[in-house]
Amino acid sequence: MHTGAPARPTFAAEVKDAVRPRSALLVLGVLVLGVLFIASYAGAFHAPKPRDIAFGVVAAQRGGPLAARLDALPGSPLDARPVASAEEARRQIADREIYGALVVDPRAPAGRLLVASGGGAPVAEALEEVVVRAEARQGRQVRTVDVVPVRRGDARGLSSFYLVVGWCVGGYLCAAILAVGYGARPANLRRAVIRLLALAVYSVLLGLLGAVVIGPVLGALPGSVAGLWWLGALVVFATGAITFAFQAALGIVGIGLTVLVVVIAGNPSAGGAYPYPLLPPFWRGIGPALIPGAGTWTARSIAYFDARAVTGPLLVLGAWALGGTLLTLLLPVLRLGRRGSEENDGTEESGVRRT
Repeated sequence: MHTGAPARPTFAAEVKDAVRPRSALLVLGVLVLGVLFIASYAGAFHAPKPRDIAFGVVAAQRGGPLAARLDALPGSPLDARPVASAEEARRQIADREIYGALVVDPRAPAGRLLVASGGGAPVAEALEEVVVRAEARQGRQVRTVDVVPVRRGDARGLSSFYLVVGWCVGGYLCAAILAVGYGARPANLRRAVIRLLALAVYSVLLGLLGAVVIGPVLGALPGSVAGLWWLGALVVFATGAITFAFQAALGIVGIGLTVLVVVIAGNPSAGGAYPYPLLPPFWRGIGPALIPGAGTWTARSIAYFDARAVTGPLLVLGAWALGGTLLTLLLPVLRLGRRGSEENDGTEESGVRRT
């Protein structure tokens, strides 16, 4: 009996077979990440506005009243405080305690506005705009002096930020590639240790190459190549380790969580394109606690401020690296222990005894 050709599957059946529920959920997750990316970057950058910029005021007789007047400007662009002397103001700028200072000398025809474009050109520009305008209303002129200028090859002081972004991208891509090749979740503790050791070697190499390219090769950043090297190794390792940890907990979805934390939340809040005082409160609040923000602050400090004010950011990076490492090592052990317990329970229920 001739049965004829097999029935051709309908379009709906082919779609159902091609797009499995797990794939559909992953695509939906990517869609959400895309929307969050747009919202985060646009939210952080669409309307930069100075807010409570740490600022010093040096004046022989009226430092307190002048500081109070600048501190009370509409919109609170400045967090102004009296400083004893111009030398003390320069020290605080070098230690990254303040972003700038106004020095008023009754014997001089104009006041001096001390800024540090090496700590972020947009903040230096914002200070100049706010202070010059405020002093012009009082009939006084202000001359701007950049006490920590950016290097000529470091356009707007962004090289530190781009360097850290490159290190972060390298860290989570390394972890993601290992997941694609050998599975998102390490099979056991030994495999987790091997992955972390491979990441450590990779981190040292990428840290070194990034420091050499940004410094001696391109001339984009001054400062210690060795200091940037080991900062880069820590940034890469912290990013990769936390990616391992997220993957160990969630599987391949963990890569998306890394993108959320490092790229979507971390990059716009890092103080790169716009330093912290120009960011909205949410991004200003989370930036110092995330890897890109801690890395960017430290890279700028190494490049322009003789590695001052880096203890807090380095502790943040160390916490991410340590936390990612511990979770990467712990989760496979817990998973194997849970699996062994389930197998033992199944054996007891079936009445099978092991000898």
